Amino acid sequence: MPDTRLYDSDFFAWTQDQASRLRRLAAERSNVDLDLENLAEEIESMGRSEQQQLESRLTVLLLHLLKWRFQPGLRGNSWRLTIKEQRNRIERHLRKNPSLKAMLGETIVDAYSDALIGAERETGLPETTFPKDCPWSFDQMMDDGFLPEA
Repeated sequence: MPDTRLYDSDFFAWTQDQASRLRRLAAERSNVDLDLENLAEEIESMGRSEQQQLESRLTVLLLHLLKWRFQPGLRGNSWRLTIKEQRNRIERHLRKNPSLKAMLGETIVDAYSDALIGAERETGLPETTFPKDCPWSFDQMMDDGFLPEA
């Protein structure tokens, strides 16, 4: 009987583990009547969608932190609540997929790149207004008391 604890505690890690096991099984047994390689790919893809969801949430959070920082005259409850909501969702997502924490550095770099494009589009400010690299640590971004000041 398979151990389902990892499935319940860290879905991303479970998908990566199961895809690896399916690939090993495919390599060991050529007479298995299942499309193991494509099954492994689909399970791995489910895990990638968890990582993509984290990146998407970080992008929205970073976009709103940038707008908060660089458009102080437009700050409002909507931006503040979006920041709060994304923090909550990121925290929950990482609690359900703790192995994604190992990918935070890379994910933040990718999310910030997209947030910069969104910030330029939504604020009308030139690209040079914003820091080239993310100016905040993950802990700062997730701190309920943190809102970047001008």
